[in-house]
Amino acid sequence: MADKGNSLTRRKERKEEVSAELTKDVQKMKDEGERAADNGEVPSAEAAASDAAVASSQDGDLQVEPMELPPFEIIQGDRIDPFAFKFQFKNVEYSSGRNKTFLCYLVDLGNTADGLLKGYLEDEHMGSHAEEAFFIQCIPNYDPSLRYTITWYVSSSPCSACAAKIAEVLKARKNIKLSIFAARLFEWEETEIQAGLKAMHDAGCKLRVMKPLDFSYTWDTFVENEEEPLNLWEDCKENYEYYQEKLADILQ
Repeated sequence: MADKGNSLTRRKERKEEVSAELTKDVQKMKDEGERAADNGEVPSAEAAASDAAVASSQDGDLQVEPMELPPFEIIQGDRIDPFAFKFQFKNVEYSSGRNKTFLCYLVDLGNTADGLLKGYLEDEHMGSHAEEAFFIQCIPNYDPSLRYTITWYVSSSPCSACAAKIAEVLKARKNIKLSIFAARLFEWEETEIQAGLKAMHDAGCKLRVMKPLDFSYTWDTFVENEEEPLNLWEDCKENYEYYQEKLADILQ
């Protein structure tokens, strides 16, 4: 979940771009309406609306209300794009540019007709995070009489807010057993992040950093790999050991 601020910055920049584009478009329609009036033609509805917008300004300067862009939605699917997987799940120490969370999930409901549920969620951090969205979108019809064995393979460990919510869910729903395997530890140096990881662990969540074999399993199970094997990056094992050592120190 690194670089969440980048999403807010991009959204602000996009709103400014949209506002500028709207200003140009409305000014163009105004000019066309004026030319049509000079030629004795009836101006179009767009030109009339443009004139009304201009008339509403006391000094004659065009004023356009900025468009409010909707937040990015949670994406849910069966298979991840291979290029996205290789970038987002790479267990580098510095995760600049990786401003999403990919959450691959397996849900075993035991002896039920639904059997094993499988898929992935992807977020942009503008609305709900993937971890929170999982409990809403993937198991919306929670049944306290069932036993849920849930496994997540995530591109980075949860933020402090998500960790707190996960801990609350596990405390309230004792029939849910959750294991989280994370490619990277998100801002693990921060005190509140460490507290969140401990809270999940204390609530019964199994936490571990993804091993090289976990990356290959996730690639085979959740990625549109066209039956091509995953070629692990050179420092994959070294980075796993680095993160796993940090996690062990936090949870001890």
